Order: sequence, then structure tokens, then C-alpha cells
Amino acid sequence: MSRYVKDISLCSKRQVIHTGEALGLVRHRRRQSFTVNLNAQGAPSMAIIDAIHAREILDSRGNPTVEVEVGLDDGSVGRAAVPSGASTGAFEAVEKRDGDKDRYQGKGVLQAVDAVIDDLGPALIGIDATDQRLSDQTMIDLDGTANKGKLGANAILGVSLAVAAAAADSADLPLYRYLGGPNAHVLPVPMMNIVNGGSHADSDVDIQEFMVVPLGASTFSEALCWGAEVYHELKKVLNEKGLSTGLGDEGGFAPNLPSNRAALDLIVEAIKRAGYTPGENIALALDAASSEFFKDGAYQFEGQSKSAAEMSAYYAELVRDYPLVSLEDPLDEEDWDGWKTLTEEIGDKVQIVGDDLFVTNPERLQRGIDSKTANSLLVKVNQIGSLTETLDAVSLAQRSGYTTVISHRSGETEDTTIADIAVATNAGQIKTGAPARSDRVAKYNQLLRIEEDLDDAARYAGRSAFPRFTA
Repeated sequence: MSRYVKDISLCSKRQVIHTGEALGLVRHRRRQSFTVNLNAQGAPSMAIIDAIHAREILDSRGNPTVEVEVGLDDGSVGRAAVPSGASTGAFEAVEKRDGDKDRYQGKGVLQAVDAVIDDLGPALIGIDATDQRLSDQTMIDLDGTANKGKLGANAILGVSLAVAAAAADSADLPLYRYLGGPNAHVLPVPMMNIVNGGSHADSDVDIQEFMVVPLGASTFSEALCWGAEVYHELKKVLNEKGLSTGLGDEGGFAPNLPSNRAALDLIVEAIKRAGYTPGENIALALDAASSEFFKDGAYQFEGQSKSAAEMSAYYAELVRDYPLVSLEDPLDEEDWDGWKTLTEEIGDKVQIVGDDLFVTNPERLQRGIDSKTANSLLVKVNQIGSLTETLDAVSLAQRSGYTTVISHRSGETEDTTIADIAVATNAGQIKTGAPARSDRVAKYNQLLRIEEDLDDAARYAGRSAFPRFTA
């Protein structure tokens, strides 16, 4: 028996709260008792927005971002912070930055903060917070641009998410339950970025993210344990080989490697040394972020200029040689013909995820659905800029047979909204970085809390999240 074989059931052990006092503390709500407020006619009263505030805070890269607080007339409060991406699609909603080079090197967001306080706030005062579509549409109409460029998607999204959080607080419900209703019960498979390349790291590796996917676990908590163990084993492997264990933006290691295959080989070795079987317990996923190396009509990849057909052949070889379940942005965001061909060639074997291609935009997603391009949607709330539009995109994808992956950005905060969205929509997959750095771990920890809250109703998506993959 290999010295790396282990009893994988160890990760499924749970901590048990033995004291009633501790359990009571966990279940305690902000208000000691909750009763539905009724108006004079006996109907439930509305949760009216009566205060909105915004401030500038820092994200995980040390850049400013927007945080918003929304207060309701019943005393409920919601807070949300907006993420920011490093590799951004050309068709994303516009993130408003100040441009003052003497302050935060031009990356300040005071204009977006002012937009919340001076424009969006006054427009929403008096609106029922439970009418999310109304509040979001009010802001979209006030901005009046197709890409939210006037007031800024970072301003609109901050308010949108904070309104939902306040409404959930008013209803005395966790956010996932408020957004998803009684059917929200599926814990997503974490796609954990443990090697960073591309624009997320200072290295020669072209592919942006190399992820482990613990699809063979029985619970989310077990999956998180497996992923963390592989992460720590990978650090040992890198140290033994004299490679850097410095971290990229998303908490993954960023060694300077001779090829992208070298990164995959290291991860497979770490999986085996952690006691797991590649493909059976833990699979692999890639985010190529190909638009980042698409120049002058060709893909500048591993020191060569490649066509879409050559890139497709390269990916097909990877799918053949490694237990890959997902390829994200394998081609440029405007290479629709290449995407369609790639989907036809290997879309029955692997999840092909549109990130920069779709930018969480229902219109671009519909084009993909109509042309049978890609088979999965990456969901980033700040790409489209409002919660309503995000949920619309998820709904469209799921109705059309596309899988959905809820995702963070490389510039994150301690905000955990995306964890709740993943469960609310039964998305089945979440991408939120390595099991390291508090901005990434915050989302995983929130999912642990949700799994505990759901108790016996919780179901881990596992292999069912990847219907095209056969080990």
C-alpha cells in the first residue's frame, strides 16, 4: 500500500456543540423575538428604505472599493462591499474610478461613493426593500447608460447587495434563504485555485488559474478539508523542488514553471501525496483567461503564436491526459467561431465556461445559447452590476441546460454575499480562491455555516455538478 493512502473519512468528522448555551448563542437573532409587522388592514407591512450610506474601503489587493450600508424603517440594516477584477472582460459593466493619480494611483472610488450618497440614495428612499427588482431598476434607469458608466457599476452593485441584505435582516432570514426560498439547499463544489498564473501572478505560466475540484466528497465540509490538505501538500512539493511558495492574488502558489503542464503535474502529485485519487476524489479545472494573451489575432501562448484551432487541439490533449472537469475562457471573448468549434469538439466531455465571453450578461448569454457556444456560465455580480440582473442570468443559464459557477474576483473583501447566492440559486459550483487569505476563506467559512444551518436538508452537489465528466 502506498504511504500516501489515507482514510478519507477523516475529513467528514464534524465538531459537535454539546452545550445548550452554545447552541442557543448560535441560533440567537438580532431581535430577541420576531413578529410580522402588520398594517391597519392586517397585511404584512413593507420594509421601507430610509437611509443609505457609502464609504471607501480597501480590497485584498490594497485598492479602494465601495462599501454600502442600507437602513430600513424597522431598524434592519444591510451591508455589502464590492469586489474588483484584475482580468476584466471588455463587455463588463463599468467600474467607476476617480483617476486622481495623486491619490491611490488614480484608483480611488470617492466619485462612486458620492454617487451612492447624492444620487442613488435619495432615489431609493421610501422604496420597499423586498422589491429587489424595483430598487435595482430604479438605479439602472437613473444611471441611464448601457454599461452603468455614469454612476458606476461599483456604486449600483454596492447598493443592490446591501438592499438585499437589509431585506433579509428585516425578514429575520439568512440571505441564502431570503433569496432562494425553501428550495435553497445545495452546497456548491468548491473550485479551489491553488496555482496562480497569468495576470494573477508574476510568473511565466500563461494559464491564470489551476484549480482542484473535490467532487468526490460527501459534504461541503469534507470537500473543503480535502482541498486544504492538497493545498498544504502542494506547498511541501514546491519546497522539495526548490520552487517559490509565494502567493498570487487569489491565495494560490505562483511558482515560475517551464510550462502549464508542469503546473498540472505538480498538482496531480500533491493530490496523490495527500492520499486522494485524481479524477475519483479530486478533479482539476482551468481558467485560461485567454483574452489576456490574445494579441494581433493570435494566441501568444508558451512562447508561440497559436490559432484558435491549435489552442483547441491543445485543450483536447489536456482533457485526454488529465482529469479535467472544467475549462474557463479557453479562447478570446470575441472569438465566437472558435468557441463554437471547441464546444462541438470537446463540449460533451468537459464543462466549457464563459466568463469574459458572457460577462454575466443575459443578452450575451442568449447569443451563446442560440449558437450552442460554451455550456456553462461563470457568474460575477460586478460584471453586470446588480443582483436582479445576476439572478436573471443564472435563471436563463439553468433553464437552458447550462451549468452555473458563482465566482469571486481577484480583488475581494470579507463580504460573503456570493456564498449565499451560490446556495440560493442551487448553482452547484463556486470559485472563490485557495483555502488561504481571509478574503477567500470568508466565503468558505460562510458555506460551512450555511451547511450547518441547513443540517439534514443540506445536499452537496458533488459529481452531479459536472454531468459531462466521466473519470
